Amino acid sequence: MVQKAKRTKSGRAWMHEHVTDPYVKKAQQDGYRSRAAYKLLEIDKRDHLLRPGMTVVDLGAAPGSWCQVAVQRMKSQGRVLAIDLLPVAPMPGVETLEGDFTEQAALDWLEERLQSGRVDLVLSDMAPNISGVMLRDQARHYELCELALDFAVKWLKPDGAFLVKVFQGVGFEDFRALMRQAFEQVLIRKPDASRDRSAEVYLLGRRPVARRDDGT
Repeated sequence: MVQKAKRTKSGRAWMHEHVTDPYVKKAQQDGYRSRAAYKLLEIDKRDHLLRPGMTVVDLGAAPGSWCQVAVQRMKSQGRVLAIDLLPVAPMPGVETLEGDFTEQAALDWLEERLQSGRVDLVLSDMAPNISGVMLRDQARHYELCELALDFAVKWLKPDGAFLVKVFQGVGFEDFRALMRQAFEQVLIRKPDASRDRSAEVYLLGRRPVARRDDGT
């Protein structure tokens, strides 16, 4: 009985926060699929990540608000490849795969479409299904981040960029150290659309460090 009441109270609090959230209301007014659009819009305004003609890979794309921002900022003159376990409703300029990025089939899908081409920007808003065990969830999240980083290092152009959602806490400094090994510049971004109480931040890596032929 107590546990059920706690869940109900928590659910009501979340729903109240959601329906009164100004970014949720703004997303509905502006036609974005989620409030997450404003996180990318703010980061792009500051760091100028998106421009016409780019090839963008969006990992953890559902429901597709970052794809919307990318298409708009590129003035529909570019290409977006998007992957998520959940479906992403079709939109012009975006190719989508409902699949698991941790599986080889998803990588094959990306590589088939990229052919020998390179990527200008890799976006990762991936997060694991939450188990409720903080340390386990944090570890699983950084496993996804490392997979996204490996992909970015392999496929980005020399002047490319990688933007990834992370959570401050266990694993953060270790992953930031990996980013610093992989990119000439690594920046931390906390957009206003990220809730203050959330440990969520974004790491932005720019200009991947050149690797030798042996992959190091």
